[in-house]
Amino acid sequence: MSLEEKPRKTKKWMKYKFDSLPKNVMEDVLVKTLEGEKKAEVPSEANIIQLLEMTDQQSPCQKKHCGAGRVCKLTEDGEAQCVCIADCPIETEERRKVCSNYNQTWGSDCEIHRMRCNCEEKSEKCSNPEFSHLHVEYYGACKQLSVCSDSEMADFPRRMREWLYHIMQDLADREELSPHFKSKMNEAETNMTKLWSNAAVWKWCDLDGYPHDRAVSRHELFPIRAPLMYLEHCIAPFLNKCDANSDHMVTLEEWGNCLEIPKETLEDECDDLRQELN
Repeated sequence: MSLEEKPRKTKKWMKYKFDSLPKNVMEDVLVKTLEGEKKAEVPSEANIIQLLEMTDQQSPCQKKHCGAGRVCKLTEDGEAQCVCIADCPIETEERRKVCSNYNQTWGSDCEIHRMRCNCEEKSEKCSNPEFSHLHVEYYGACKQLSVCSDSEMADFPRRMREWLYHIMQDLADREELSPHFKSKMNEAETNMTKLWSNAAVWKWCDLDGYPHDRAVSRHELFPIRAPLMYLEHCIAPFLNKCDANSDHMVTLEEWGNCLEIPKETLEDECDDLRQELN
């Protein structure tokens, strides 16, 4: 974004940036602003934005990772802290609506993430304690989906294995796969025992977002569940079945069992992926 465009980030954006600064940094901004006034140089919005963005680079929030539904704010002592989003944008477009795992239509994914955060924090803003496990089931308003038959469910692990393999293969061909998993793709093409397991491990590691706790939560399954719901009516019951002990987390062993891949062929190689990304 050019300097000319930056002032159009709006005063609301600037107010948020000011409010998120620790007191000592805020004082520096005000001092520099007053110094400019003493010199009869009224600071432009562009100058203030430049100053705020410079403080961004020094902010502890730069190294703080907050999950969906949370934002980083600085305490009075200047410490980074993740807090629940206060407000979500008001969405009027139908396409912004999402259906939750409780079969309720919400205005946007932001609203779902914010509610889950408030319930996880046991806030008075939480409307239902069970919503601590709230997540987006699929895009669009809730509607009646086709029922997955027993025969379709029985065949789904095979179809899922093939889909993951072909996705991984396509990413490798487009040079969009990490070097480690590209080598695993090459191995899978020559070693039939690794044909499905390497792709399964790759996707499991890919889904295990921050804090990388060696388990994929129900809401971390969103990237493969939500886009496929209208096309694959078996995807939701299949993924629900993967959480065998119903603890809302899917371990690598559960993932392998769900895909009907022998346990001995699965190796947790997520650390190799993290090192490459870092």
